[in-house]
Amino acid sequence: MNKNTKMIWNAGLIVALLATLFILEQILPSGSMFFTVLKKGAIYALVAVSMNLLNGFTGLFSLGQAGFMLLGAYAYAILTIPVESRGSVYQYFDGGIVQFTVPVPVALIAGGILAAVFAYLIGLPVLRLKSDYLAIATLGFAEIIRAVFQWDKLGPVTNGSNLLRSFPSFKSVLYPFIVSGICIALIVMLINSTYGRAFKAIRDDEIAAEAMGINLAHHKRLAFVISSFFAGVSGGLLAMYQTTIQASMFKSAMTYEILLIVVIGGIGSVTGSCISSFLFIACSEWWLRFLDNENLYIGGFHVPLLRPGFRKVVFAVVIMLMVLFYRQGIMGTREFSVEGIANFFKNKFGRKKTAEGGGSHE
Repeated sequence: MNKNTKMIWNAGLIVALLATLFILEQILPSGSMFFTVLKKGAIYALVAVSMNLLNGFTGLFSLGQAGFMLLGAYAYAILTIPVESRGSVYQYFDGGIVQFTVPVPVALIAGGILAAVFAYLIGLPVLRLKSDYLAIATLGFAEIIRAVFQWDKLGPVTNGSNLLRSFPSFKSVLYPFIVSGICIALIVMLINSTYGRAFKAIRDDEIAAEAMGINLAHHKRLAFVISSFFAGVSGGLLAMYQTTIQASMFKSAMTYEILLIVVIGGIGSVTGSCISSFLFIACSEWWLRFLDNENLYIGGFHVPLLRPGFRKVVFAVVIMLMVLFYRQGIMGTREFSVEGIANFFKNKFGRKKTAEGGGSHE
């Protein structure tokens, strides 16, 4: 399959997916859990792929995604709250000091840029660390950012520990899909470029990569900044989905969830991160909710042990078993592609024809 054919097939699949989502929006009720999973799954897919760029493709173990998402979410909310609503939102801080608004796409990009700037400044000292030390440092940064944004001294900008609300949200499931899809496509293009090959070389062997002339500090910082930019954009999308935000939402548990998604999908697989994002959200938000019903009866039999929060226990056990016995994840390092599907069917039916031809020859 040549390059032009692959592009046509990929474009066709994207159009078919968007058309399907549009049709489903017209048929299913707007409050359906199906759309909840799709919206949140698309957002988590973007932040998981951004984390995979760092952890899976560059070999840097970072746990700061929640902090960068917080920066993106706050930047988006602060820049898009209507001026006439700022008095009620910032009621304890005289309406705040930001008295203008910008278009939604500009605010999303601004959130990504803010996260990238912080990543660059933090990366100067932090990226000298390795493995667990880097993870601890970035996790500490995320916790510090969360605490600072709740500080009353910054209240005129961040609203302190109070909620930010009244900013634009998306009504259609197509919006997070389109934005996340564009961002993930950009990450894939980066991975397939010379920079992406340099990232993989650093991941495989830093000494060999440096011997090949790759500037380790520059490329590590570049991967860290780009990953943080897209985490910031996903934070803005999450704010749109939640309709209200507060710094206390962005706890370290959020980073651990994203890391689990990356591990379940396969470290070093973009499509694996996307697939596992939707599965993770579907299980945690929808499919396992019946386990929280302590009054569940099946055929007149009362199911024991069930109580609020029990689904999280079952979900944690399932994840532990998967990590222990299926460490490569759903996709491993493989990617789901049109060419891969075509080759699968070609090999399958090709072997069948060969076998039939061999049988008739005899």
